[in-house]
Amino acid sequence: MGRKFIVGGNWKCNGSTEEVKKIVSTLNAAEVPSEDVVEVVVSPPFVFLPVVKSLLRPDFHVAAQNCWVKKGGAYTGEVSAEMLVNLNIPWVILGHSERRALLAESNEFVGSKVAYALGQGLKVIACIGETLEQREAGSTLDVVAAQTKAIAEQIADWTNVVLAYEPVWAIGTGKVATPDQAQEVHCELRKWLQANVSSEVAASTRIMYGGSVNGGNCKELAAKPDVDGFLVGGASLKPEFIDIIKSAEAKKGAQV
Repeated sequence: MGRKFIVGGNWKCNGSTEEVKKIVSTLNAAEVPSEDVVEVVVSPPFVFLPVVKSLLRPDFHVAAQNCWVKKGGAYTGEVSAEMLVNLNIPWVILGHSERRALLAESNEFVGSKVAYALGQGLKVIACIGETLEQREAGSTLDVVAAQTKAIAEQIADWTNVVLAYEPVWAIGTGKVATPDQAQEVHCELRKWLQANVSSEVAASTRIMYGGSVNGGNCKELAAKPDVDGFLVGGASLKPEFIDIIKSAEAKKGAQV
C-alpha cells in the first residue's frame, strides 16, 4: 500500500481577514488531484481558524499551528487541544523549528505535546530538523533521531502522526536541501523507525519535506521514494501552492 501524498501550508503569523479570504478563494477555485491522490492541509493563525474552516472547500483540511501540552486552565495566551477539537479542527502542527528556537521548546516538551494532542483525537504534523551548524558538524542524523526518539518514547500509536523533516537552514532562506539530501534523511528516518519502533510504522508513516519548497523544485523532490509530501511556508500564501499540490502527480508517476 502506497503512502498518500500530503501537502501542508503553514501560513505562520501572516494575514488579515481580507488576505485570508483571498487565499481561501484561490484554493477553492483550484483544480488539483483528487483526495485519494493527495491530502491537503492548511494552517492559518489561530484567530483565522474559524473563518478558514467555514469557507474552505471540504476536501481540504485545516490545522492549528500549535497547541498547549496539557488540558486548558491558567495558561494565558495558550490554546488547548480540546479547544481545537471543539472547533472541529482535525490537525495540529507541533515542534516547528521556529518554536524550538525562539521559544526554547525541548525535544521532550514537543514529545509531550504530540502525545497529548493525539490523546485528544487530533492528527499531528510533528516537525524535526537540524540547524546549519549541526549539518556542517555532520550530526544531522543524530539530531533528527533524538527529536524522533523523544516522540516515540511517549506514543504507542503512529496512525495519526506525520513527520515533517525541515532542515532549519533551508526554511525561508531560499536554500533547499537537494532532492538527494532530502531523500537521504527521509530514508535514514525510516530506518530509525524500523529499528526503534516497528517495520509497520516505518513503512506506513508519512515523512514530509519542508524548507523553501516552491513551484519550481517540488516535482523533483516529490519523485523521491521516501518524500511523502511537503510542509510549505511562504509559498503556501501564493498561487504557486497549487503547483506544489499538483506535484503529487509526480509522486504518482514515480510509483507506477
